[in-house]
Amino acid sequence: MYLLIPAAGSGKRMGADRNKLLLQVHSKSLIAWTLLAAEAASSISWIGIISQPHDWEDFKGIIADLKLTKPVELITGGATRQESVYNGLLALPDAAKQVLIHDGARCIATPNLLNACAEAILHCPGLIAAIPVKDTIKVVDESGIIQSTPDREQLWAAQTPQGFDVKLLKQCHAEGVRQGWEVTDDAALFEKCGIKVRIVPGEETNLKVTTPQDLVIGQFILSHRE
Repeated sequence: MYLLIPAAGSGKRMGADRNKLLLQVHSKSLIAWTLLAAEAASSISWIGIISQPHDWEDFKGIIADLKLTKPVELITGGATRQESVYNGLLALPDAAKQVLIHDGARCIATPNLLNACAEAILHCPGLIAAIPVKDTIKVVDESGIIQSTPDREQLWAAQTPQGFDVKLLKQCHAEGVRQGWEVTDDAALFEKCGIKVRIVPGEETNLKVTTPQDLVIGQFILSHRE
């Protein structure tokens, strides 16, 4: 299975002056933890890191230190996550029929989750890891007034990995460019194109490290996991 890791973001919300994936949690960089999970996942055979070239020297050093056995390719990122993933798709080896896309900031995902998604994508056109929403959700207008309370039983919080048929996802990205769609994940492109996306149970601990508080939570989870 081929794995693309979007890693072209900044550390703005983290309050950092560099790519947040270079920040450390539990003595390793965020991207290192993500790569170690991919290395340990038996289904993953190829890894592509989509990032800005100014981070490549740092990423190359991390990859060398980890002594990974799987090939890792650095791919130039775009101005948005959507553009970056499209660049990654175009850089996939010709043999790639399915692909997993996993945010580098979700550095606590386990190899078991990667393997489960890799197996499931062999039997459907698209999928996302997700967990049921526990909180009551409110739809609020621009003035802060609640408009509705959707049924929690039908709400799931999207995670990554997300898996797709490569040919279909390329077509959906091309259509998104043509129509000027702006989406926050690749599943939304499938939805807009009328292609069904299934759910694979995610992990409660599979948080996206975005804020300094997330780093503290990540430290706690990794400490107890080890």
